[in-house]
Amino acid sequence: MLIVSDDLAQGIGSSVVSDSVVVAAGEEWVADLNDPGPAGHEAQAKLHHLILRATRHQVWRLRDQVVAASAGELEDLAQQAASDAMVAVLGKLETFEGRSKFSTWVFKFGVFHAGVAVRRQAWRYREVTLPDTLDPVDLGAAPEAHAQGSDLARAVRRAIAEDLTPHQRKIALALLVEEVPIDVLAERLDTNRNALYKTLHDARRRLRESLMASGHLDQPAQGSAS
Repeated sequence: MLIVSDDLAQGIGSSVVSDSVVVAAGEEWVADLNDPGPAGHEAQAKLHHLILRATRHQVWRLRDQVVAASAGELEDLAQQAASDAMVAVLGKLETFEGRSKFSTWVFKFGVFHAGVAVRRQAWRYREVTLPDTLDPVDLGAAPEAHAQGSDLARAVRRAIAEDLTPHQRKIALALLVEEVPIDVLAERLDTNRNALYKTLHDARRRLRESLMASGHLDQPAQGSAS
């Protein structure tokens, strides 16, 4: 068995992970995790332990986003995220190409799902608004700059109101103005991140085209990517 060590996290106050985690080579991990017998069960237990280290690390790092959460609640978030990350890793084993250590690859799943869990908790009791219009903003600048900024702001508001579909407008304003986390918005709207990314991409393209048509953005150089 090939043994390598991997430091997963450093310098996180009282939750510093200072010891190295001993892991098998990536190919051996994948083979063991695909084993339906005792070796597979043991590998899954080790994998869960590895992922839980990652989720605890990330939940602790993001703890300021859930200021009212107790240590027990933070641990619950880490455990929940570890379970979600475990399912994701097992579902994507065939995509592991060995370009990095298996533990590094797994760590990314833990970090991602911990971030999702923290953001969901932070927004759990917050209302997600889907505004139809962009409110004016006081630019507070010098007169000339204020005039230019106001003109651009009016053009942006007009483009949002006239050139976006109602769905694009609500999604763009929720994500870009209200700063609703995309995973939270996806959950509230019973959709997925990819669908929201597609809507946002289309909305940005329409806004860019509108602002170029009105002369507020330069036309792209010929032959450049849009």
